[in-house]
Amino acid sequence: MKRMLFAPLCAVALLAATTSCTSNGDSVDQAQKTNEARHENATANTEMGDVKQDKKDFDSDFMTKAASGGMLEVELGRLVAQQGATPEGKQFGQHMVDDHSKANEELKALAARKNMTLPSTLGEDHREVLDDVTDEKGVDMDKKYLKEMVKDHEEDVKEYTEASVRASDPDIKAFAAKNVPILKEHLSMAQRMQAAVEQRK
Repeated sequence: MKRMLFAPLCAVALLAATTSCTSNGDSVDQAQKTNEARHENATANTEMGDVKQDKKDFDSDFMTKAASGGMLEVELGRLVAQQGATPEGKQFGQHMVDDHSKANEELKALAARKNMTLPSTLGEDHREVLDDVTDEKGVDMDKKYLKEMVKDHEEDVKEYTEASVRASDPDIKAFAAKNVPILKEHLSMAQRMQAAVEQRK
């Protein structure tokens, strides 16, 4: 009887873990925990199981953070493109919406192929950035936005570059490598736009 009940109970537990990334708590952390549990089950009782799990955990950590970051880029970009006070802010915002919407869809498709859970909402860190920018108005909002975009893309370039080398899955590694030059272009553009907007009052 215990054996007969085990599979349904596991299915219920997995469903609860999978949907938890949309409930209370940090959505990125919840998605990472779901993936880690899945990896632990997949590598249990196998040779080099811990090593394989660590590599898979690195991949899922990168993917979940990238998903939250991509959502932030689109949400903030759309906000400033519509409500920004400067042509630089509006232009950069729309550019982020266009580029990151495409990248987000590619990321979702990749995660689906790898049976990987992604957060469906912003992680706490990215939510704080969104709140900080939306608290500002007019030119100050554009200044805050571009300042955050410079910081965000500096971190993105570092994380994507690391994933392009360290990711264990070749498709995830290729996704990261493909986006490194795009993110560097975004960073350069954000720095130029920030310098221009900082001159405004």
